[in-house]
Parts: sequence; C-alpha cells; structure tokens
Amino acid sequence: MIASDTAAFRATLPAGGRLLGLDVGTRTIGTALCDSQWTIATAAELIRRTKFAKDLAALRALAEALQVKGLVVGLPLNLDGSESPRTQSVRAFARNLAPLGLPVLLWDERWSTQAVTRTLIDADASRARRAELVDKMAAAYILQGAIDALTMA
Repeated sequence: MIASDTAAFRATLPAGGRLLGLDVGTRTIGTALCDSQWTIATAAELIRRTKFAKDLAALRALAEALQVKGLVVGLPLNLDGSESPRTQSVRAFARNLAPLGLPVLLWDERWSTQAVTRTLIDADASRARRAELVDKMAAAYILQGAIDALTMA
C-alpha cells in the first residue's frame, strides 16, 4: 500500500512500530530510523545506488534487521507543489518497493535538503562532510516530519 495521507498510512500500523525514512537520490539513498513509539528520527545509513535489485536487497536487509513496520519516502515536489520528472521517478521507486511487503507513506520533502544543508553550514561543516551527511540527515528530517504528523492525531 502506498499512501500520501497520514491517516490511511497510520491505519495500516495500528500497533506502531519502527519506521524507515528514505531520501531517494539519483546516486544515493539516505536512510533514517525512528523508535517504535514514533518519538524521534535519527539518521542511519547511506546506501550507494547501483542496480535496483541491489538497492532493494540493501533496504530489505536493513528493514528486516531493525524490524521495520513501514516506510516513509520523501517525495520531491516543485516549490509550487506540482510534480516533476524527479517526482515521478520517486513514485516509481516507491511502487517498486512492493516486494518488501511494507506500507509506504509518500512525504513532501520540498525543504528537507535545504534545511539540513543550512544546519550543516551553521555548524561549520566542510563541503566534504556536508556531502557525506546531507542525504541521511535529510531522511531523518523527512521521517521526523512524518512521525510528528502521525502522532498529532
């Protein structure tokens, strides 16, 4: 099941459970995890993209090892809310996650990378360090926004 609505996604997870956040890029997939009570999201691994089958295997291994119950995938919309070719690519990626057997929530990620980059610049992180951290921190930013919305109801 792929949802854009938090209520529909939450209905698939009545007992909560750990969620895996994904910031899907063309070269990497930033990942983040939250606790089973949906309190806080933390950056996890950075997966270097290769072929989709290998990407899926890496995500499956991570989800199984950490007993993940659902996925939150950042959806890169344009600033005006419209969709772009990149948005369609991420939607296709989310559809292709079906073999994992986990519900998927598509979450608006318009400001995630900019917010994380600004935080890293403010922390005086070097360009190399920012490049290393930005995708998995963006995944945590995306996941935190989603769990905040999920727990407001």
